[in-house]
Amino acid sequence: MNLKDYSLQALMEITARPELVFVKGAGSWLTDHQGKRYLDFVQGWAVNALGHSPPCIVEALAAQAPLLITPSPAFYNEPALKLADLLTRHSCFDQVFFCNTGAEANEGVIKLARKWGKKHRRGAFEIITFDHSFHGRTLATMSASGKPGWDTMFAPQVPGFPKAEMNDLASVSALITDKTVGIMLEPVQGEGGVNCATHEFMRGLRELADQHQLLLICDEVQTGMGRLGTLFGYQHYGIEPDIMSLGKGIGGGVPLAALLAKRHVCVFEHGDQGGTYNGNPLMAAVGVAVLEEMLKPGFLPHVCEMGNYLSGQLTALAMELKLGEERGVGLLRALELNADIGARIVSYSRDELSSQAGWAGIGLLLNSPRPAVLRFMPALNLGTAEIDRMIDGLRLSVQAVRT
Repeated sequence: MNLKDYSLQALMEITARPELVFVKGAGSWLTDHQGKRYLDFVQGWAVNALGHSPPCIVEALAAQAPLLITPSPAFYNEPALKLADLLTRHSCFDQVFFCNTGAEANEGVIKLARKWGKKHRRGAFEIITFDHSFHGRTLATMSASGKPGWDTMFAPQVPGFPKAEMNDLASVSALITDKTVGIMLEPVQGEGGVNCATHEFMRGLRELADQHQLLLICDEVQTGMGRLGTLFGYQHYGIEPDIMSLGKGIGGGVPLAALLAKRHVCVFEHGDQGGTYNGNPLMAAVGVAVLEEMLKPGFLPHVCEMGNYLSGQLTALAMELKLGEERGVGLLRALELNADIGARIVSYSRDELSSQAGWAGIGLLLNSPRPAVLRFMPALNLGTAEIDRMIDGLRLSVQAVRT
């Protein structure tokens, strides 16, 4: 394709985009309109859990599209029933509501919790969330998020989201009042810089919620679907939440998300919740293919193995280059840079790394959620060769940016 054939200004500007257009992807690799290849350790922000255009997704789309794309969510369809059955059989939850994005799933979480509070907690509506959390970009989910600056961006906020500190149980306890209906957190804060809840904190939250008869809600848009080496992040911590949201990896690259809840929380009445495309068979068929792939013997142990390998390689690189802490769980990891050079490393690795020996015609895609932090969200089925290649490119990029 030729960029001159299109107006880049036709797309509303919501972020700074480089002047390249991706036209093809396979596994851990992307190719742009000029034929340059990129090793992708962002994967659509942890969306492409099986890499770009995996055969199981291509086959699921090809098989389902000629049969039925959407009959309306007012009717049952077989792929949605199959996916709901798989999710409930392999989790602690009883019912599923399908939607299109993680933000939409979290919006549903908030509505369900408030409805439950109205019925069972004398109208309680507040949900305790956490500083540096990220729950989406709707008005309610932005209000629930603890991202700095979001409290004034589209003011006034939706009320009812007091903020506690991750891994500080006392800060949570201090916020509980008769208005509190639940506690909502990401087991690992992805956008916040891969801040991991401790096992003790997660157990403490479950006990605190039980003590006060509150809902414990896990936002697993990023940590769910194998990302932490367990099918769902809460399983890594050995606790059971009352509600969970899924997104990103559940669709493996197509718009699919889900809200899951235990039966005692499922209080929606007819008309309370819906959505035009929710649970459509085309997307649900993809969700079935992704989940079946992750349930195959050896898949999740491989995620754990690759997570440990990536952690070890990042730790070794940090020692070599005098960088900071490496942290994370499974294949959601971060590296502290000890300087605000994250954006420069991202830019260099994408645009200029190809000038280095061994990288001709090749770039590397990285993510910097904070100025001094890099985040790594590769395909869950990658191998050591891709990790080694990334480490080499990262080493060269850090060295180049520092000079």
